[in-house]
Amino acid sequence: MVSLWFKMQQSFVFSILFLNALYICVSSLYFHIGETEKKCFIEEIPDETMIIGNYRTQLFDKQREEYLPATPGLGMLVEVKDPDDKVILSRQYGSEGRFTFTSHTPGEHQICLHSNSSKFSLFAGGMLRVHLDIQVGEHANNYAEIAAKDKLTELQLRVRQLVEQVDQIQKEQNY
Repeated sequence: MVSLWFKMQQSFVFSILFLNALYICVSSLYFHIGETEKKCFIEEIPDETMIIGNYRTQLFDKQREEYLPATPGLGMLVEVKDPDDKVILSRQYGSEGRFTFTSHTPGEHQICLHSNSSKFSLFAGGMLRVHLDIQVGEHANNYAEIAAKDKLTELQLRVRQLVEQVDQIQKEQNY
């Protein structure tokens, strides 16, 4: 009887971990902005959670009628505010960039991007396409790098991933 109960509980735990592994906390999208526009996104984030954002911009070429990689002089300002409306990141980046931050307060965080309009006139009122990829929590970790740095076996690395997934689930449940 105890053996059956143990197997059922073990099966339940593995099912939960498997379903969690299927749910990947990565948001990827693109959007268009004009010369003075600012686009903001709201992300529900538990406390003590790492966020990584990657973006790249493309410029609309009116003659070719297609989007081309933006010139290096074109930049983006990234601003992040916590649920208390306190700025936790405000930085100017180039036409491609990567930003990271760790939440210290659970709740809705606002992530805003807008161009540096002084150099935006290069395409005279056209549109800029911004590709944005946001990774939340343990999906923001580079496990290949962690395994090499800490000299982990495949099994040790998988255990670390599962522990971090459980930690992330607990943070989300506590939130």
